[in-house]
Amino acid sequence: MNEGKRENHENLEEAVRLRRRRRALGQHEGERPLGRNLALIGALGWTIVTPTLIGVFVGRWLDSRLASGIFWTLSLLAIGLALGCALAWKRMQSE
Repeated sequence: MNEGKRENHENLEEAVRLRRRRRALGQHEGERPLGRNLALIGALGWTIVTPTLIGVFVGRWLDSRLASGIFWTLSLLAIGLALGCALAWKRMQSE
């Protein structure tokens, strides 16, 4: 039980260090320009939309070839959306 508390304490200390470092960096560099923020939003949108649309198109093609209704379309749509969200999340963490 004591080991869990120590691990939580270490995680909290690391989170506080990271937040202080980000705050100091933000104060040093200043806020990002509006154009850069808008570009990031657009890039994130395409990061999510592109894998989703690829999943839909491949799913529709498979469904038409295999006569499987909408099974592959829905499956690949969900996979594409999940992949796009994961890529967007990773991109946001690197910013």
